[in-house]
Amino acid sequence: MNKDLSLIKQRIEKLRAEIEEARYAYHVLDKNLIDEGALDSLKNELFQLEQAYPQFITPDSPTQRVGGKALDKFAKVVHDYPMISLYDAFSEEDMLAWEERNRAFFGGTLPDDYYVELKFDGLAISLRFESGLLVQGATRGDGQVGEDVTANIRTITSIPLRLRRPSEEALSLIGFSLTDIKELYNFIDHKVVEIRGEAIITKKSLAEINRRYAQAGRPLLANARNAVAGSIRQLDPKVTAERKLDFYTYDIWLPGLKRGELVRWRHQADQLVRLLGFKTAQHNKLCHGLSEVFAYYRQIEKIRESLPFEVDGIVVKYDDLKLWDVLGVVGKAPRYMMAYKFSAKQATTRLLDVRWQVGRTGVLTPTAILKPVKVGGVTISRATLHNFDEINRLSLKIGDTIIVERAGDVIPKIVGVLPKLRTGDERSIEPPKYCPFCGSVVQRVAGEVAYRCPNSDCYAVTLRRLRHWASQEAAGWDGFGPKIIEQLLDNGLIKDIVDFYDLTVDQLKILPGLGDKSANNLISIINRKKILPLNRLIYGLGIRQVGQETATTIANFLSTRLPNLSHNVSPEEIFTVGRAVTLEEWQSLPDVGPKVAEALFSWFHDDHNYDLMHRLSMRGVAANWENKVGVQSLSGKTFVLTGRLTSLTRAQAEARIKQAGGRVSSQVSRQIDYVVAGEDPGSKLTKAQNLGVKIINEAEFLALLA
Repeated sequence: MNKDLSLIKQRIEKLRAEIEEARYAYHVLDKNLIDEGALDSLKNELFQLEQAYPQFITPDSPTQRVGGKALDKFAKVVHDYPMISLYDAFSEEDMLAWEERNRAFFGGTLPDDYYVELKFDGLAISLRFESGLLVQGATRGDGQVGEDVTANIRTITSIPLRLRRPSEEALSLIGFSLTDIKELYNFIDHKVVEIRGEAIITKKSLAEINRRYAQAGRPLLANARNAVAGSIRQLDPKVTAERKLDFYTYDIWLPGLKRGELVRWRHQADQLVRLLGFKTAQHNKLCHGLSEVFAYYRQIEKIRESLPFEVDGIVVKYDDLKLWDVLGVVGKAPRYMMAYKFSAKQATTRLLDVRWQVGRTGVLTPTAILKPVKVGGVTISRATLHNFDEINRLSLKIGDTIIVERAGDVIPKIVGVLPKLRTGDERSIEPPKYCPFCGSVVQRVAGEVAYRCPNSDCYAVTLRRLRHWASQEAAGWDGFGPKIIEQLLDNGLIKDIVDFYDLTVDQLKILPGLGDKSANNLISIINRKKILPLNRLIYGLGIRQVGQETATTIANFLSTRLPNLSHNVSPEEIFTVGRAVTLEEWQSLPDVGPKVAEALFSWFHDDHNYDLMHRLSMRGVAANWENKVGVQSLSGKTFVLTGRLTSLTRAQAEARIKQAGGRVSSQVSRQIDYVVAGEDPGSKLTKAQNLGVKIINEAEFLALLA
C-alpha cells in the first residue's frame, strides 16, 4: 500500500472511531458529546471517503449501521423489517449525484416525481396495530432491535389507540379502487398495520418545561431531540404525558405485501394515514424534478425558525413506491430516499494556519485560516480566535480537525478540537514575537491577555485607527471606505485623524477612481459632520478598552461636568474635564472596571492626546449631548439582538437601545428582558424559547423605542 492510500485509510479509521464514540454516548448513554451538525460533517466526510475508496469499507463502519443498542430497562422489540437510516445530502450537487447514482444503478431513466417531507428533529417510532388496535410502540434502537415503549406512546394524544375506518368515498377520492378498498378494510379489521413516524416536542412545550425546571432549580433540557428521547424512555408514563409530545407519520407498511402493491404512491400513503387518524406535516409536497425539490428546500429553510417544531432538513423520496424495492438498499440505507439537510450551525474542517492581525490599539489578534467549509448556509475560510489564551484553552494545533460554529449573526469561531483525529504531523502555534507589519518586538503587558505592537506609527495600527474614526459608529462618514483611507495613507495625505479635516478637493482628485464630483462629496461629508454626539466622539478616539457601551457611560458622566452641552463643546474642553477626573471616580462608573479606569486615566494624562484634542478643536470639531441624561424609556432593560432587522443596522439598533437607557448583551440568559428576533434568527432565538425569555419582533422593538 502506498503512502497516500495508507494516510486515507488512517483518516477513515480515525473518523469511524470518533463517530462511533459519539453515537454510543448519544444513543446508549443519552449523552451529547458533539453537536449534531459537527457529527453530520464527520459522517459526510467518512461517507465521501468510502465512496471514493470502497476497498476500505468494513461491515462495522458507522455508515453501515443505524444506531446504538436498546436500553436494558425496556423490553426488546425485534422489528419485522428494519428501521433503516438515511444517507445525508448537504448541497444541490449532492442531490444531483444521488439521482445520477440511482439512474446508473437502474440502467435507464427514472421517474422524477418526488414526495418531499419535513425531517423532524425527534425520535423515530414504530407503531403496530392488530385488528385496528394499537398493541405496541417501539423505538428504532439499532434498526433491528428497539425498545418497547408502548405505555409511554399511549400518552401521546395525536396517536390513535384504534385506527379509523375511512369511508369508501374517502378512499376512492385518493385513488383506491373498490377491490383495493376491500383489501384495505381487511388489513384494518383483521391484520397487522405498521405506522412509522417521528415523536416530537414543540418549541412552545419545550420552553414551558424549561421554564418550570428553571424555577425549580432543575437542569434544563438541552434540545428537542434529547427532550423527546428522555420523555419516551421514562419508566413512569405520567412523566411522558406531562411533556405533551406530538407525533407525525412518515411511513405505512402492510406486512405480506410488496411496496406499491396496494398503496401505489408515497403521496397516496400520506393521504391514507391521515384518513386512518394520524397527523402528517402540512408542508409535505409532491415535486416534479429536483428543481422543484430545491425550491421547496429553500422555502422551508427560510421559514424554519417560525415552525412550531424543530426540523433539520427535508427527506426526498421517490413517489413511485414500486421503485423502492427495485432500487433497494446500499449498506444499511435506502437508495430510494435521501435526507437533504439544512446548513449546519456547526461543522468540522481543518485548521490550515494562524495569522496575526493588528488592531487600532496595537493589539495582535489571531485569525484562523480554515479549509473552506459551508456552515449556516455560508462558506467560511476564516474564524476568530480572540487571543493566544484561547488557543491554549482549545489546545489548538495547525493541522487539527476542528469544530467551527456560525449561528445566525455570530462571527465564525472555533469551538472545539478533535485531538483523536491527529496524525502526528500537526504543528504547535507559537505566540507572536514581532509585529507582522512593522517588525517591532511584540509586548505583553502584565495582567493582560493581549500581545501588542508598541509602535504607535505602525502602518497597521495607524490604518485601523483612521478607519475606526471614519466608521458609522464614530464620525459616520458615508463614502470613506477602507480602500480610500488606505490610499490616503499610502499617498502620505493623512497620518492621524486630524489630517482628515485638512484634506482638499485637489488632494483627493489624485486618488485612482476619484473625480471632481466624488472628491467634492467626500469633503462635503467631512464638513457636514464636524459636530458629533459626545459618545461617538469618545468612541472614535480609540481609547484602549473603551467600546460603544462604555463610551456612552463616559459621555453621560462627563455631561454632568460639562456646561451647555445643548450647545457645542470643543474636544479641548472635553479633555480638560476628563483630565480632572480621578482614578477612583472613573472606577465608580457602572461597567468600568479597574483596567478600563486605568486606561481612561492614562489617556487623559497623555500630552500627546491633549495635542490631538486641541488640533481637532482648531478645525471646528465639536460635541453635543442633548437630553441624554434625563428619563430614559428602556432604563434597566437588557436586550439581545438576533437575525437581520430591515429598518436598522445592527449598530444603529444597539445605539438606539443605549440612548434610551437600555443595555445590549451578546448572550441569552434568564436575566435578559427582551430578545429581538429579526429575519433569519440564529440559535439565540431557540435558547430564548427554551428559557422562556420574552421574544419580540422588529415592529414591537420599534414601538418600545418610540
